[in-house]
Amino acid sequence: MRIQMLAGLAAFALLASCKGQETADQPDNQLLMSAEARAEQASPLGKPVDSARAKTLMLERHEGMEKIGKATKALRTQLGGSSPDLAAVKASAATIDALAPKVGGWYPPGTGPDVGKTRGKAEIWQKPADFAAKARAFEGAARTLNAAAQKGDIAASKAAFGNLGKTCSACHDPYRAKGHD
Repeated sequence: MRIQMLAGLAAFALLASCKGQETADQPDNQLLMSAEARAEQASPLGKPVDSARAKTLMLERHEGMEKIGKATKALRTQLGGSSPDLAAVKASAATIDALAPKVGGWYPPGTGPDVGKTRGKAEIWQKPADFAAKARAFEGAARTLNAAAQKGDIAASKAAFGNLGKTCSACHDPYRAKGHD
């Protein structure tokens, strides 16, 4: 009985020591990954798009950024005034918060200035990890602003709006060309 128990423990120990080691007949996960999945994994901005999809995305991006800009201007007016209209603050913050998660997805490879009219600089696609990090920072700031606005906390909304502005500048300064579309 003791011999069987010792043999079982020895076998268990051997198996445990082999855990995590790859054998020659195990497939390499990178080889199994499709070319499409590798392209998506390679860029934080997603996989490249064809020209038809690029035009659609570029229009969606332009319209979305216009909405964010209008909502930002409305917030600046309301929060800079002596008696902000809480309904307008809530609506504008909600608009920005709803669009913020889409920003990173509006810039996949194939939607740059080489494809069509855009204020997005080529640096977006040259430094995709940095751009994606800035888009996530904007998204977080938009979420914080909206939470403060929906609570009706004007002081917190003003502070959060200031932080949102910093995230906008952090991205616009290196990645947006001057001028107007």
